[in-house]
Amino acid sequence: MVILFDQFNMPDDIYEVIFATEQQVIVARLLIEEMKIKENEIGKTEMSLFAMGLHDGRIIEYVDKSGPVPIKKKIKISYNKRQFYDRILTPLKSMGIIDYDLYKKTYKISDKFNKNMMRIGLLWVQELRKPPLSHMITKQ
Repeated sequence: MVILFDQFNMPDDIYEVIFATEQQVIVARLLIEEMKIKENEIGKTEMSLFAMGLHDGRIIEYVDKSGPVPIKKKIKISYNKRQFYDRILTPLKSMGIIDYDLYKKTYKISDKFNKNMMRIGLLWVQELRKPPLSHMITKQ
């Protein structure tokens, strides 16, 4: 997964940095909140039930921050189960935000994302410290 961001227009919400659409942001936030309620870990069956709940449609209270004044709205959110796994859960797993334990068959919120971001920052610092390569661009 590739995260593209503008350093001059960095959102305050991590979900908005990671996901492209408002619906993806809402669904990812719902998932993490659901996991937090269940002590940061849910089983494979619970994840499937969560995805099915989204597929069937859920009514949630949502705060719209797009205007000058935040407004609470009740919206029905419906998200295809397959798209949930492809566009939400898989990227969260691949970035290290969520871990899957193959033996316990559970999903757990992880801090690996933070560690990976620090590692990326260190890679950039190492690149800055490297001496310049000597090369010539020639016309043919």
